[in-house]
Amino acid sequence: MVYDNAMKLEMTGSSKNESFARVAVAAFVAQLDPTVSDITDIKTAVSEAVTNAIIHGYGENPGLGTVKLECAIQGDMVYIEVSDTGAGIEDIGQAMAPMYTSKPDMERSGMGFTVMETFMDQVEVISAPFEGTTVKMQKKLCRR
Repeated sequence: MVYDNAMKLEMTGSSKNESFARVAVAAFVAQLDPTVSDITDIKTAVSEAVTNAIIHGYGENPGLGTVKLECAIQGDMVYIEVSDTGAGIEDIGQAMAPMYTSKPDMERSGMGFTVMETFMDQVEVISAPFEGTTVKMQKKLCRR
């Protein structure tokens, strides 16, 4: 697909970069003059996806991996991909189930994918053990 505009970022898989990813996507999407609600939804979904990549993808060695963030615009649609090359997910259905967490010792709520699905129009997860994970999200914006 040819997009009206697109951007790519690659950052160290560190929790310090989660807020940077949120702000970068919000700034990029601002060109469409979205509602405050849409910006908040997108920032929240990106935050969850990046946090999952860092915590679940890289686990004990978050600073050793990278998180890639891609965002594209076509008309009033926003396409976002967050990917890592970390541990991957063995059972995507189980991982996406509300309240499931593979890190109960870290007091994780197990609601990351549920939050993404709530705030975005479409969420797709592509993953395999030891091959990393890509989360693809889409949202149609309501222009002001």
